[in-house]
Amino acid sequence: MAYIKEPEGVDFLIQSPPLTNQERKEISELIKKMKAKSSRPRIIRRKKVKKEMAE
Repeated sequence: MAYIKEPEGVDFLIQSPPLTNQERKEISELIKKMKAKSSRPRIIRRKKVKKEMAE
């Protein structure tokens, strides 16, 4: 694998500012809405049990 040299004046390190409480709440609400919209109802499969006749 080759080493990639950073061009002059370009910094590949990313440091984003910390989120405010309002931004955290907005992101959380958006995630909840997306999960609720895209989630499929789960199908519960029951095991079939063989019943033996008592003699």
